[in-house]
Amino acid sequence: MILREAGPADAGAIAAFHNRIWHETYAALAPPEAIARLDEEHRLRQWGRALALPPPQGTVLAGIGARIAGLVSLGPPDHPLHGARGAIGHLYVDRAARGTGLGRRLLLLAHERLAAAGFPGAALAVVRGNLAARGFYAALGGTEAAGFADPGPLWRSDNLLITWDFTPPGPLPSSR
Repeated sequence: MILREAGPADAGAIAAFHNRIWHETYAALAPPEAIARLDEEHRLRQWGRALALPPPQGTVLAGIGARIAGLVSLGPPDHPLHGARGAIGHLYVDRAARGTGLGRRLLLLAHERLAAAGFPGAALAVVRGNLAARGFYAALGGTEAAGFADPGPLWRSDNLLITWDFTPPGPLPSSR
């Protein structure tokens, strides 16, 4: 598995990957109109903007050859509940790569990069109904710190803020 920094030329491949994983994950959780409108074209616009941002924003891809197996995106706080913690905007792992340690590896990389950028911790949002992700984050020391409603515009999901504090610094707990 090769990890590499994503760049603007990756926007199309990332949009296709993100769209597929998001639809697999949220098909039973999101309303049908959100599923229909959060399509690959929408994701392409989103990733085109995101991949043009300067550090500390960034996206790391995990791949086997040209195939994306996972990704993590990170940057400065993007929600008031984050406080001073850096944001993990996306952490997605292909279904075939789940259980291999890739998600843990990407999360640890995000923590290392956010700590190196001076953030005292990390935060991410997860949909309350995404029990698999919540279990994964809890197993890796994440704290369900607060609940909040995503402002939309396509889906006002019921979210939880998951946080990690880097002080005192230390490794993530070992996985199951």
